Amino acid sequence: MVDSKMDKDTLAQERVFINDIDSFASKYIAKCLAKHTLEGDGSAEKEGRTLKSNDSGSQSYRVVGTISDGSEEDRPYVLEAYIRPSREKILQKLMECDVIIYNITQHPEQVDEACWAVTALHDKKTHFKQPKRFILISTVMTWACSEPISSDDLELPFTDDDFRRRKAHPNFIKHLELEKMVAKMGKMDRALFSTYVVVSGLQYGLGEQVFHLFFKMSWLGQENEIPVFGEGNNIVPTIHISDLARVIQKIIEHQPKPYYLVAVDYSNNTMEDIVKTIACALGLGKIQRKTFEEAFLQQDLSIMDIDLLHVNLCMEGVHLKELFSVHWLCEFGLVENIELVVEEYRQIRGLLPIRMCVLGPPAVGKSRVSKQICDHYKLHHIRLNETISETISHLEYMVRNPFSDTENEDSASAIEAQELLSIFKDNMEQNGGYLDDQMLVKVMMDKVISNPCKNQGFVLDGFPKTYEQAKELFHVDEHESDERTPISLYNKKIMPEFVLRLDASDSFLKDRVINLPEKLVQEHKYEQEHFLQILAKYREKNMEEESVVNYFEELDINPLLIEITSFNTPDSQLMMHTICERVGKPRNYGQSNQKIQEEGRIKTGEKAEREQKEVEEARQRSAHWEMWTKTLEEKRQWEVQQLEVLSVLMKTYLTEHIITTLSQGLIACGSAWPEDPIDFLAEYLIKNNP
Repeated sequence: MVDSKMDKDTLAQERVFINDIDSFASKYIAKCLAKHTLEGDGSAEKEGRTLKSNDSGSQSYRVVGTISDGSEEDRPYVLEAYIRPSREKILQKLMECDVIIYNITQHPEQVDEACWAVTALHDKKTHFKQPKRFILISTVMTWACSEPISSDDLELPFTDDDFRRRKAHPNFIKHLELEKMVAKMGKMDRALFSTYVVVSGLQYGLGEQVFHLFFKMSWLGQENEIPVFGEGNNIVPTIHISDLARVIQKIIEHQPKPYYLVAVDYSNNTMEDIVKTIACALGLGKIQRKTFEEAFLQQDLSIMDIDLLHVNLCMEGVHLKELFSVHWLCEFGLVENIELVVEEYRQIRGLLPIRMCVLGPPAVGKSRVSKQICDHYKLHHIRLNETISETISHLEYMVRNPFSDTENEDSASAIEAQELLSIFKDNMEQNGGYLDDQMLVKVMMDKVISNPCKNQGFVLDGFPKTYEQAKELFHVDEHESDERTPISLYNKKIMPEFVLRLDASDSFLKDRVINLPEKLVQEHKYEQEHFLQILAKYREKNMEEESVVNYFEELDINPLLIEITSFNTPDSQLMMHTICERVGKPRNYGQSNQKIQEEGRIKTGEKAEREQKEVEEARQRSAHWEMWTKTLEEKRQWEVQQLEVLSVLMKTYLTEHIITTLSQGLIACGSAWPEDPIDFLAEYLIKNNP
C-alpha cells in the first residue's frame, strides 16, 4: 500500500528515503528535509516551533519511506509512505532515490534491515542511474565501553577522529558491526556510492523519547521524588532532535569528506543534572537515587532505554564545528534550554492546563461543582480556606524541620519561613482572624503558579470575590507585557480560560441552607442571620459596576451562566454536560496501559461473574421446574388412583343395588311405550324395590 502525494514543483528535487518514518527520530528528520515549517502546517501549535528555524538557503527534498502501521495519520511531509513492504519492494524504491537514510537508534530490528539495504545497494551500484548517498544514523552506545583517551584525564572527550578506538556496549555489538560495514562499502567508489555514519547522542525535544519517563512523572506530580537510577554522575551525550535533523541535512547538501561524524551538542550534563532540571521545571524539584536494577521495574522504559540512560561518555563533534555552519536550536544541551524543551513537550503531547474559575452566591454549590469538574478533568481544586491552612502548615513544618529539604536549592530557609509565618499570624490578629486582601492574593498567587497547577490546571472555587482581588491576582507588570492597553496587563499563564457563574434564587438558597446538616452549617458559618448578611453582601457587590464578573467580561472572557434549581442527579449530569461542551476534552495523559488492562481484567471478571450467575440462575430455574413438574405428575397420579378406588366401590354398589332393577325397568318401559316413561319407570322401581 502506498500513500502518495506529488506536486509538479517537487519533480526536480532530490528524492530521500527514510526508514520507519512513524518513529520519533525519523519523523522529525523527514519533516526537516521536507521543509515542513510552521507556516505551511495546519497543526503548527501542536508540532511546536523548532522546525521553523531551518536554514533559509537550504533546499527541500521529496521524502519517501516505510511506516509500520496503516493508521490514517496525516503525513503532509511525506511524498510516499510504504506500509510493511517486502524487501523486493523496498529495493525497488531505494533504487529510485538519491539519498537513503537508515535510523537504527530506536528499534534493534532495524539493524538487520539496514544491513540488508546497504549490501543490496552496493551490489546494484553498477545499475545506478545517478550517484547515491547512504546515511546510517547510529547511537553513541557503540562507544559505551571505550577505554578513556587518557588515564590522567578521564573527562577528555572522544572526537570523531577517535572512532577506531570505540568499543560497543554488549547489547549494541550488531550496531557497531553495521557501522563498520557501511563505512567499508562507501570507500570503494565514493563518486557513485558514498556512505556516512552519524553517531547520535541521546535524542530529546519535541515530545521526548528516552527522557519521557522523567517528564511524565514530573508533570503528573504523583511522585514527590523523581528517580535517578544508579549514582547519576554519568555524563550523557545528547542532541535535540531538530539539531540532529539539521546535521543530516548539512551532510546531504555538502557531502563532506569525513564519513564518520559524531552528532552531539556541547553539553556535559550528568544524568542527575538532567533529571533534577526536569523535576524542577515540571515538578517539585526533588530527586531520589535508586539502584540500577530498579529501572527494570519501570514499564515505560525498554531495555534499550535503560542502556542509554546509563551511558557514561564525554564526546565532542569536531567535524560539525569545522565543516558545517549548523544553526543550533539547543547548542548547549537540555539543561540550558529546559524552558524551550518543556514548552515543546507540553505542546506536542497536548498536555495543556485547563484553568477555570467558579463564581456564585453562598450555598449555591460552587465547591460541589468545582469538585466534579476537577474529578473529570484531573485538575487541582483550589479553595481559599484550605489553601491558607496548607500554606501555614507548610511554613510550620519548615520551621520545625529546617534540614528536611536541603537538596532543593530553591526552598526557603527556616529563618525565611519563620518570618513569613510571623507576618501571617500578625496579619490575622489585626484582621480578626482573617487575612487582608493583599495576603490572600499572595497565598493564592503562590498556589496557582506552583508546578502542579501550571501542569494540569486548576479550578478557583469562589475566588476572587471582588474586582480588586481579581485585578491584583492576575495583574502583570507593564514591562512584562507585550501590549500597551491597561486592560491587557494580566498574566496569561494563570488567567482562567473559562469562568463558570452559578446562580440561584434567594428562596432556593435559603431552603438549601435550612436543609443542610448542622455540621456543614457550622463549617461554612451559614447560621440564619449570618447567611442572610453574606448573601445580601454578595448581591450588593455584584450590582456594582466593578464586579469580579465585569473584570472577566472586560477581558472578553464571557462567563457561562448556569441557574441552579435543584441538586438532583439528572440535573447535575445535564449541568456537567453543558460545562464539558464549553471546556472541551481533557488535555492530560489518558489512562496508562496498566490501568486500562486492569480495568479490562475487572470488566472481564465482572462479565465472567455475571455469566456464571446467569448459568447458576438457569440451573436453579431448571431444577425448580423439574421438581415442580415431578410434584404435579405425582399429584395427578394420586388423583387418578383415588378416582380409580372410588370408581370400583361405586361400580360394585351400583351393580349390587341399582343396575339389575334399573335394567329390568328400562326393558319394561321399552316394551310398554307409556306416554310418560319417567313416571312409568319410577312406579316400576317402587313396586319392584328389592
